[in-house]
Amino acid sequence: MEIICPHIKAKGSPEETSLYEHLLFVSKVAVKIADYSNLDSETARLGAILHDIGKASTVFQKRLDDTKIPTTPFRHEIASCFFLSLFDEAMHPLLIEMVIAHHKSVLHDTRDKGILDLEENRGDTFELHIKDWEAWKDDALTILQSFGIKTRDISKEEAEDNFNLVVEFCEKTVRERGFSQWRGLLMAADHFASALSDNTDEYLNKTFAIPNLQFFNRQHSLYPLSLKDTNSNKKHTMVVACTGAGKTDYLFRRCKGRVFYTLPFQASINAMYKRVKKDLKHDNPELDIRLLHAASSIALEGNKKEEKIIQGHVGASIKVLTPHQIAAIAFGTNGYEAMIMDIKGCDVILDEIHTYTDVTRSIVLKIIEVLNYLDCNIHIGTATMPGILYDKIIAILGKENVFEVALTNEELRLFNRHIIHKIDNWEKAGLIIENALTDQKKVLVVCNRVKTAQEQYAQYKSQFPGIPILLLHSRFKKSDRNEKERLLLGLDETGKENGNFNTSKEACLVISTQVVEVSIDISFDCMITEAAPLDSMAQRFGRVNRKRSSETIGQYKPIYVLTPPEDEKEALPYSLEIIQRSYEALPNSELLDETELQAKIDQVFTEIDFLKIEQHSVFKESGKWGIDKLTHNPKAILLDLLEIDSVNCICEADEEAYMESTYEERTRMEISTRYYVVKDLRQLDWGSKPFIVPDTSYNSETGFDVTLAKACNYNSTYLFL
Repeated sequence: MEIICPHIKAKGSPEETSLYEHLLFVSKVAVKIADYSNLDSETARLGAILHDIGKASTVFQKRLDDTKIPTTPFRHEIASCFFLSLFDEAMHPLLIEMVIAHHKSVLHDTRDKGILDLEENRGDTFELHIKDWEAWKDDALTILQSFGIKTRDISKEEAEDNFNLVVEFCEKTVRERGFSQWRGLLMAADHFASALSDNTDEYLNKTFAIPNLQFFNRQHSLYPLSLKDTNSNKKHTMVVACTGAGKTDYLFRRCKGRVFYTLPFQASINAMYKRVKKDLKHDNPELDIRLLHAASSIALEGNKKEEKIIQGHVGASIKVLTPHQIAAIAFGTNGYEAMIMDIKGCDVILDEIHTYTDVTRSIVLKIIEVLNYLDCNIHIGTATMPGILYDKIIAILGKENVFEVALTNEELRLFNRHIIHKIDNWEKAGLIIENALTDQKKVLVVCNRVKTAQEQYAQYKSQFPGIPILLLHSRFKKSDRNEKERLLLGLDETGKENGNFNTSKEACLVISTQVVEVSIDISFDCMITEAAPLDSMAQRFGRVNRKRSSETIGQYKPIYVLTPPEDEKEALPYSLEIIQRSYEALPNSELLDETELQAKIDQVFTEIDFLKIEQHSVFKESGKWGIDKLTHNPKAILLDLLEIDSVNCICEADEEAYMESTYEERTRMEISTRYYVVKDLRQLDWGSKPFIVPDTSYNSETGFDVTLAKACNYNSTYLFL
């Protein structure tokens, strides 16, 4: 491929992508998205070519590798608009929507760098961006001409007319309410091409393909849902069944198009990603299945913070993610229009979403509202949903539109498998664990906090030196966490048992947090767990005695539940009242009867305060949008409401490698943590903008120790380098 004007770069080192290559890649993706979305592909192509042409500016080129912080703003998308008059005037509104806001809100941008912010605050925006016009416009015109655009000389006066036209358009459009699908198209295309660069063509060939889900039609008498019919003209699905009944297969069988599969925890989406990829490989050898990590990119400017959901590329056949990413649509987070372009009209599986705080419950309902508006087919699977919440969801979707499926009491009784015991303290738990290990049992300990899990791991590793022991929680590098999950499952890369932990025939011990609650297919002999909300505990219990056969039905294994704390702070991240009521609802030294579980859940959740979040949501109950067009929410509302301030960090020793790595390689170095833990540390302006944590705060055995995440613990050698 001949590169036009190779000296003009779109990205600096280490990638050094030429502007011509970048525009070529983005235009190909934009056309593919437009065709899929029934939008005009030529308009999409031209918008993609125009969107970054302003990077030809000498100002931008000099700043690419300049380590000095510039004293004046320069937005390449503003400079790109100087060439607007080369295009058919009828296209101008759509081209402007694609170009001018593909990075920033046009108004009230977090860093006040939107075009209307600059106009209001400075007044010299055009002069700043037209600098050296005669020195760089010819390169820009040459590149545009290479894409078949009829060019001519553009004077400084004509460029200013174009600029004024764009400002006028933005001033008018920003007064409208709604989202721009054209902005979303360009953002999605730009992100795709930027992440994949030279691999764009390879991945583009696989985008927007409908997966072959024939695999999930398998049937087995031990999995009652596999025997139930999925045929229904109703658009949506609600499946209530205990863990191990075949919900995943059933939900997939209800899907007809591309699938977004949501689960609440990073470990659960990791496990589901691997599981689905393996299951569908035979029928889908080129399947584009994507995993979206839960952390966000947080941009900081003074005391302001802006969240950008890490979306993965558009058009995957199957995308496995957390509800956090989808919630971005409802709250207008940076990049929400790109998510809309990707998800609209798709099948969305909401599996075991934990919705038992006022805020998260209300947000899940808002997600359902917006997905319904976007013509998605919504398939909900749960073992532990309060009846009040169930009724609310049915009301949103319309009972006439929902195919409701549940197990009979006779089927539920076949899943009775746990004897529940209540114990007072960790000391008693230690004795129970010791006896179980002596009897060659596989023991699972579940803690509510990472710190507690780390402490218990240190104690038991010292106490049982000859026993295989594994620690799993959310604060590991993704590469280390993947390895730990592989060890936990006890399977090799081909899916064969290798005798580790889950497939071990001998004693072993796993210490974990609630990350094991959902979709991790393990079957242990005994569990010690801290008291938690009943829905969470029911999920945890499903990791014990999970492996079923005709011989194991009617055999029961023990679950030991620790007494709840007495202090609200000690109960976090859960409500103390809910934990106490959940604990009281459990039997003691008796069988947990699956036919009674729903009644117990409704006993715990006697009322639900559906928190009103209309003021925070950009999608309203009325079905209208409450956000200014060509803008996104500058405030990280999700972070404040959910207190899910999950961000990425990397160890200081990985900083150089991170900057030189591919997207996939970078994700393996990242660790998820809470924003407040790392907010005072250095932040890298690269990739997902991870914070840099001291090497001393991390090791591959126990993970990230937040107490050591202090600037004073940085290695001075790295700082010097």
